[in-house]
Amino acid sequence: MSLQYLSFLSLIQRVAYCGILLGGMSIANAADTNRVDAYLANLNTLTAEFEQYTFNADHTQMLEAHGTLYLQRPGRFRWEYDSPTQQVIVADGKRVYLHDIDLQQVSHQNQDEALRGTPALLLANREPIATHFTINTIASTDGRDWVELTPKDQDTDVVKIQLGFGQDTLDSLIMQDSFGQETRLNFSQAQRNTTLKPELFKIEQNEMDDFLQMD
Repeated sequence: MSLQYLSFLSLIQRVAYCGILLGGMSIANAADTNRVDAYLANLNTLTAEFEQYTFNADHTQMLEAHGTLYLQRPGRFRWEYDSPTQQVIVADGKRVYLHDIDLQQVSHQNQDEALRGTPALLLANREPIATHFTINTIASTDGRDWVELTPKDQDTDVVKIQLGFGQDTLDSLIMQDSFGQETRLNFSQAQRNTTLKPELFKIEQNEMDDFLQMD
């Protein structure tokens, strides 16, 4: 299984938190929750270009990747990696699939299990955030307003999640784990609530692909 997939699943297994997170807030600092709520209000679909960078505890870059995100709330998303290799990660509401086009391999796992305790759900879910996070504002940098989320659940490797908001958009998401690894996502060309084809959330498998069930 590739570093890119492991990195992304690690991201998901912190960002089912972010589905929780981008699902909505109910309490905590009003200014912080209002900032996130304003972004989440009436968010049904999202399309964006992304850059992903993963660093180890020594701040050495382990991965740089680029691609496109398609999101349909609740529970469906598609991450298309254009580089360094062609891979597609799809959640259809029941299972999460990785299609490694270069290796001609499709791996899949139960979605609830794969996303348990994570952030892809950050965007995908609609659960109250403050149930799961302590929320604080941190210093604004690079023209972004930053909100920091600390998980209340101690049984997770996520130490903190930081969201960087531009004027009307979520520009950046940074996650740090208990091993010191950091994953950064930068978003651009975001479009909200456009019509997305149902086919985006179905895995495309050709007859030459190996199909591997991971659970």
